[in-house]
Amino acid sequence: MSPSEPPKVGSAQPTQTKPFSIEIPRKRTKKEMLKEKTDYKKQGKKNRDAGARFELKVRADLEKKGWIVDKWSNNVEFDKDVKMGYGQEFADKTFAKLVKTKNKFLGPGKPMMLGAGFPDFIAFKVKYDLLGVHGANPDTKEKYFIEEDRIQIPIIMGVESKSNGVLDRQEKEKCAWLLKNQVFSKILIASKGPKRGQIVYIDFAERFK
Repeated sequence: MSPSEPPKVGSAQPTQTKPFSIEIPRKRTKKEMLKEKTDYKKQGKKNRDAGARFELKVRADLEKKGWIVDKWSNNVEFDKDVKMGYGQEFADKTFAKLVKTKNKFLGPGKPMMLGAGFPDFIAFKVKYDLLGVHGANPDTKEKYFIEEDRIQIPIIMGVESKSNGVLDRQEKEKCAWLLKNQVFSKILIASKGPKRGQIVYIDFAERFK
């Protein structure tokens, strides 16, 4: 076929192959790797500082609501030979125990820092319950009570501060163990609400039942 003749229908057309190249990633220098590691450290410090600030806000909010709040310095330690499973019948004292957290050494001449327990806080208040009617006003028939008719019922709960409201598997297992063994009557998860500065409390037993 001459160059001037048109190609016939159905005839194979010559294909042109495009050259290709494989881009090999450049090996990072030691200086670049060190800078990336430093950035991770900075981000980790920022996250810890933000978490500490949120804990203070949670504590102040609970105290404002009438709760007596203190740092909880205990933790749940599971038997390493037992595979735990949240929601299963493993929340037994045979497989775990309540232990005191170890204080952190900050350096010579500096006071030891209190270890972080789980949950973050213990909060309690006294609820008054009426035992019975002491008498009634003869004119209005209105019932009234005296101090001896009331009984004090302490409410003790644990509070864990999580700005995003998310617990990992181990934290869920610890909450289940603490509730089953009646260390706390309830455990609340404090997280940031949709509005700026808002704190939302979620009952662990209701959320993860």
